[in-house]
Amino acid sequence: MNDRLFPAIGLRLLSVGLFATMNACIKLAEASGAVLGEILFFRQFGAAILVTGVIAAGPGLATVRTKRIGAHVSRCAVGVISMAFTFAALLALPLAEATTIAFTTPIFATVLGALVLGEPTGWRRWSAVALGFSGVLIVMQPGGHAIPLYGAACGITAAVLTAVIFILLRQIGRTERAQTTVWWFSVLSLLPLGVVYLTQAQAHPLKTWLVLIAVGLVGGGAQLAMTASLRRGAVSLVVPFDYTSLLWATAYGWLLFGALPGATTWIGAPIIAASGIYIVWREHRRRRAETIAAISEE
Repeated sequence: MNDRLFPAIGLRLLSVGLFATMNACIKLAEASGAVLGEILFFRQFGAAILVTGVIAAGPGLATVRTKRIGAHVSRCAVGVISMAFTFAALLALPLAEATTIAFTTPIFATVLGALVLGEPTGWRRWSAVALGFSGVLIVMQPGGHAIPLYGAACGITAAVLTAVIFILLRQIGRTERAQTTVWWFSVLSLLPLGVVYLTQAQAHPLKTWLVLIAVGLVGGGAQLAMTASLRRGAVSLVVPFDYTSLLWATAYGWLLFGALPGATTWIGAPIIAASGIYIVWREHRRRRAETIAAISEE
């Protein structure tokens, strides 16, 4: 058991650190003169190169063949829009606040799972959802001008769209390997983002180009590490470690931008995290019960 448990946790922590590093690079890229369209393109261009190389060196590119191109196109469309809102939130908010708002994704996934998929959601999980939203209100302080409304709106929109992606991935994952889904998203997204890049491309000093390249390569590495963690450990095991990203965001925000989270963020973030962890745990319990029931009926 430990032979798989510790590598799964280690890979998840690695992915969290890499994603946090990518987020810091995104803000550094903008500070160096890059605009959102450029950052989005380089994120996917670097990831596409890295993911293609890893698959080619491993199982081989033949493993990315698919008969569900329509599903991958849908996932790509939602993914690109979600990424645009995520990056917009990162550029508009301090790292810690943007990271905290992203913690709401499991909350929205629960709501959408109940409304769209008709998944059973008892009072305990609805209570966790309500608790999570109370944490969001604490962080955002509506009317208190704690954080820019535009940035908060972008962050919430990104979290909702990411929850939609979770639902799409559940459906795609019934027939497709995780690496196949990652590859198609990385490659297909280059088409619309390439068009956007052509309209926004600028000349930059070498430092900016290096930061843009880092956004793509680090982001691609984070995606691969996250995928690998899910192959080795259950979602309920590895997802709670995602909340360590607030520590990374706080450290990068202080070291690179001289910004520390406000008091409301430190109060609201644990509430949102507790809500998300409980939701993941309840989902794990539900799926395990369904599996046991299915086995007993055979």
